[in-house]
Amino acid sequence: MSMDRPARLAATLTDRDLDALLVTHLVNVRWLSGFTGSNGLAVVGAAQDGTRLFLTDFRYLTQSAEQVDEGWERRITPELLPTAAEAVGAGTADSPLRVGFDDATLSVKDHAALAARIGEHVELVPAGGLVEELRLVKDAAELDRIRAAAKLADAALTEVLGRGLAGRTERDVALDLEMTMRRAGAEAVSFPPIVAAAEHSALPHAEPRDVAIPPGTLVTIDWGAMLDGYASDCTRTFATGELDPRDAEIYELVLRAQEASLAAVQAGAGGREVDAVARDIITRAGHGEHFGHGLGHGVGAEVHEGPRLSQRSEATLEANQVVTVEPGVYVPGAVGVRIEDLVVVTEDGGEVLTGLPKHLQTIA
Repeated sequence: MSMDRPARLAATLTDRDLDALLVTHLVNVRWLSGFTGSNGLAVVGAAQDGTRLFLTDFRYLTQSAEQVDEGWERRITPELLPTAAEAVGAGTADSPLRVGFDDATLSVKDHAALAARIGEHVELVPAGGLVEELRLVKDAAELDRIRAAAKLADAALTEVLGRGLAGRTERDVALDLEMTMRRAGAEAVSFPPIVAAAEHSALPHAEPRDVAIPPGTLVTIDWGAMLDGYASDCTRTFATGELDPRDAEIYELVLRAQEASLAAVQAGAGGREVDAVARDIITRAGHGEHFGHGLGHGVGAEVHEGPRLSQRSEATLEANQVVTVEPGVYVPGAVGVRIEDLVVVTEDGGEVLTGLPKHLQTIA
């Protein structure tokens, strides 16, 4: 785990006039310290040589000693928040402390408990998103982990497709895909796989049913693997036989929109601008109302993070960010198509990490 991460965070705290930050979101704790357990908290002081405190409970005595970088002071305590409150200090009337907390993940109950234990000259300041901002641009090791997760996920779906689609239930295919990824080494799935056939595919986040996939229809499969702390995300839509011309036409429309917007991904491009490339193509074809979600999102330690590619995005893409490009058309009660790639942003384009073909494939 790179030790410059706490230092980078400390510099951010100085810019925000914070004396310290309580890091409670476990994904951020892992990103900063390397700890993978289920109960941990980090305190980072603003000074480059300031507080670097990691807290966990007795269950993780050995695990934390093995995983947490030596630059951290490590304490084992049954009560993380009270210990953290004591660690940041009391401040004085002449020199009060400003301590940030993650208002996006800290519960109201925990905030109240923290406020009751914090020194009277300590101000608790909402500061959610500071670590997430640092996570937006990936380093070389992070990119390698995301590439490996995508490669594993590709191989797993290829294996599952070899067992066919038509006649199997959506749920059977989803479970098969999840177990195949886990057997291949995934620590988890990025999210429960989506397998949706025929009119059910018109639900962007459909839940797999105990319903057999019929022949002569489209099947959308959205899946991803978690590997070594990093996620992948991909979607492909397949035919199970000869299609209604309407369905084939929608597939080609989505593919055209996906490839055009994919070509627009590069450092300096706006998230709204890239979204508009796909949205304009789909709208001109008469399906604007059937594309109701954003074009894509960031992927890294979480499967949904910044930056966003959407009509409301204010993001400007930077090199070594990782985003999805996933336009879709969803006609209620009829059909849905989504095609998604995982892409590393580069200075002059994008490196596509998902390797499966996008031309319409028939999987009987």
